[in-house]
Amino acid sequence: MPQLGDPNFQRSVVLMIEHNDEGSMGLVINHAAPLTMADLGKGQKLVVATGRAEQSVFVGGPVEPYRGFVLHDSDVIEEKVLVMPGLYLSVTSDALKPLLAMDDVRMRFCLGYSGWGPRQLEHEMTQGAWLFTEASATAILEGEADAIWADTLKGMGVDPAMLVVGGGVH
Repeated sequence: MPQLGDPNFQRSVVLMIEHNDEGSMGLVINHAAPLTMADLGKGQKLVVATGRAEQSVFVGGPVEPYRGFVLHDSDVIEEKVLVMPGLYLSVTSDALKPLLAMDDVRMRFCLGYSGWGPRQLEHEMTQGAWLFTEASATAILEGEADAIWADTLKGMGVDPAMLVVGGGVH
């Protein structure tokens, strides 16, 4: 929501990966970095499939911006955690190498993550800083970065044009 006031999360859609008494962790899935998968492959000396070369790398959040997280739909990758039906999370270069080389796997690569301390996210939600809804693997893996935020709101029955800036969350 606009009143959050943190530029890291302006018009962000965050996929929550973990939420417990110790805090929360998620990935922003709609903020493209000025970096492509081809750039990533060159920097890491990895083979990138031709059809994947121009795909964007995403800014998953401000915490540990050098750390990579891969959301994908490949059940053949050994190192993975099921996030939801049709969506896995992998965090090792052993998983990234084959995923980059495959043209037939849907994936979204994020650098960094979003983190909240104990009860911080709950506090921000009671202040009206966040809306929440069920995630969709298709939207995460196929959604256009520029449209995911508005599409998510519309799917919730919220008109993005009707959101107004309220008081900031402190």
